[in-house]
Amino acid sequence: MKNIIIDEEFKSLLPALDEKTYEMLEENLIENGCRDALILWNGVLIDGHNRYEICTKHDIPFNTTDKEFASREDALIWIISNQVSRRNLSQMQLRYYRGVHYKADKKIITNEMGKNQYAEDGGNSFHQPNERGSTAERLGKQYRVTGRTIRSDAKLADAIDATAVEIESGNYEKEKAEANTATTAKPADIIFALMRSLDKAVSNMSDGLDSELPKITKKGDMSEFKTTLRACISRLEDLFKKI
Repeated sequence: MKNIIIDEEFKSLLPALDEKTYEMLEENLIENGCRDALILWNGVLIDGHNRYEICTKHDIPFNTTDKEFASREDALIWIISNQVSRRNLSQMQLRYYRGVHYKADKKIITNEMGKNQYAEDGGNSFHQPNERGSTAERLGKQYRVTGRTIRSDAKLADAIDATAVEIESGNYEKEKAEANTATTAKPADIIFALMRSLDKAVSNMSDGLDSELPKITKKGDMSEFKTTLRACISRLEDLFKKI
């Protein structure tokens, strides 16, 4: 089999499959073989990590195809674009990807004509260097959010990456156990698991308020409702500022 390089940063961008999904993929590959080629960049695997792992384990033949990128950042952005287009991501995962995309895009040097000197031809990534405006504003248009949101996502990505280092050092074993995550889970997945309950709670609260709002409006007195709601928002804002 071809010698393939596993880049831990690239691999960490791929959400871990749950046990059942992984077993289904394994059964399919054993029965039908690996039909889709693994994608490489300079010998580094950028798409097909689970298939590669399973094929290597069971000596299943596979094919590879190469993509050309002139920088690591362009390859990283391509991986992110693949994940965003393929998966039903949680809001937290999508924010993380946007933040990582922004940070990678900021590293790419532009020449005096405003054309990115490292961009890959063919438009396989979200990177569009010829569009005017700041990086945050440009990515905001691509992801249909504001530039301010993109910058906030970058801060969130920094916080998640920093916490991932703590997890790898063993400082978050208690939180990992409470999240019921596997010991083999990647740090970013552990963080997403820990925050999933918060995301669900906020969503449920929002749905509940939407359903009750017409009743409250009919009563005429909104002051108490607004005071309580403002307190909830303030708590969330305080939490966000700590990221």
